[in-house]
Amino acid sequence: QVQLVESGGGSVQAGGSLRLSCEVSGSASGLDGIGWYRQDPRRSRELVARWSILGDPIFVEDVRGRFAIFKDHVKNSVDLQMNNLRPEDTAVYFCNRDSGVLYPWGRGTQVTVSS
Repeated sequence: QVQLVESGGGSVQAGGSLRLSCEVSGSASGLDGIGWYRQDPRRSRELVARWSILGDPIFVEDVRGRFAIFKDHVKNSVDLQMNNLRPEDTAVYFCNRDSGVLYPWGRGTQVTVSS
């Protein structure tokens, strides 16, 4: 069983920054193919950050230039650095495989951005 544990969320004012972490553990602890999703009442869960097959980071248009995704091999995690946050970034953020059969979802981490 693969376990995904998201952390790092919180409340921040617009323009602030947060760093989210997705720790991967279990029978398949590799970080390949893990991306970040978000979901709020206004929209369906969407994939906001991932890597291409060739390893290039890909972001949804709304966050491009503000977010970065990287692997932390010390923690065995996939981290999401979020800068210049906007109120519309408010959501519960999850990590999971970016395609194919998903792992069991973690509990996510809440990000709240106030004006």
